[in-house]
Amino acid sequence: MRSTGNGREPDDFGDSNDSPPGEASERSDTDRDYRAQLERSRRKWDRWSDWYTMSERDFEPMRENAIDRLGLQPGDRVLDIGCGPGVNLERLRADVGPTGKVYAVDYSPEMVTKARERVDRHSWENVEVVRADATRFDADERFDAAIASLSLSVMPDVHRTVENIDRLLAPGAAFVVFDIRPFPDGPARILNPLLWRFLRWYANWNPDDDVLETLRAVFAECDVLETYTAGTTYTALCRKMEMAP
Repeated sequence: MRSTGNGREPDDFGDSNDSPPGEASERSDTDRDYRAQLERSRRKWDRWSDWYTMSERDFEPMRENAIDRLGLQPGDRVLDIGCGPGVNLERLRADVGPTGKVYAVDYSPEMVTKARERVDRHSWENVEVVRADATRFDADERFDAAIASLSLSVMPDVHRTVENIDRLLAPGAAFVVFDIRPFPDGPARILNPLLWRFLRWYANWNPDDDVLETLRAVFAECDVLETYTAGTTYTALCRKMEMAP
């Protein structure tokens, strides 16, 4: 297992000298903006890591339902993107059994520490927690399934994250997303500006990237299966295209 592509540490972005000066400068500015937002997310989630148990309890039924949708089998390899303090790990491990493998990825050092403490406390030998940037995380083998619960919408670059997850999945593999969004319709939409500001303050939420739109652009199959709380939380199931015979 490699925690990030090309053997780099999570904070090492590097610039190539092969591009024309204008393109290199533009990419450098983009990388700088991305790095700054990633650092804001790290600080935010490091701070909230001690209080995540409240969210863990409140969203447990929705998370459990999302994991149901993965259809995991004993021996599967499953990826948990933006794992936080490891709230999904016990259930994921139970579903893949002792012959399966669970990989959990998060960028926040405090969240990773708490997830690893959870793993150590239960002596889960087939669970590995990795600190990595979700756009650059790499693995030696493809995954049979992946889940992102309340994490994609706070990623600084949703599109690159989703593209990377698609690359990491085996053909036909399921990717389940449980996440939050503005009120999609009805009179409550008038509250969306307040909701945006709250989520930006609370979670460094990324209002510039539409998670569902991105999922549908990357995956050939992607459907919203359940919605909750007036449509502001939802579970979506995407599936990587099977290889042609």
